[in-house]
Amino acid sequence: MDTALQLTIDCSGPQRMVAFWAEALGYLPEPPPDGHPTWRAHWAALGVPESELPPGAGDVPESIVDPAGRGPRIWFQQVPEPKAGKNRWHFDLKVGGGRDVPVDVRAQRVRAAVERLVAAGATVLRITDEPGSGFFAAALQDPEGNEFDVV
Repeated sequence: MDTALQLTIDCSGPQRMVAFWAEALGYLPEPPPDGHPTWRAHWAALGVPESELPPGAGDVPESIVDPAGRGPRIWFQQVPEPKAGKNRWHFDLKVGGGRDVPVDVRAQRVRAAVERLVAAGATVLRITDEPGSGFFAAALQDPEGNEFDVV
């Protein structure tokens, strides 16, 4: 069986999430298919009723794709309710290089990524730096409060 993976993330502001997660993951906003000027135009051509599309939906990209084609497509689905609790899953952005890389080098890489992500709209929740453990990581939130780690 051949299975394609798409990750769908509920959110209140797809455009902001597209901008943030494209930066965080090195992805690109997904252009509309088949030469359509917008996703809304594409959906209209498919027969999706206007009543099923929230205001502004599809006017700008609401999904991101891995330019190398390795990672899943990520769609930011607009929903009316805000995030209500802690994530049941989260991203781990592995920028440090793994245990074969000295912890001071991994920490430097994580700090640089955290700085870049904070500039893009993330909030730092905590830094985990346990002396002698060989572990360094940061827990952050994206612009809508979804937790993720940088290790």
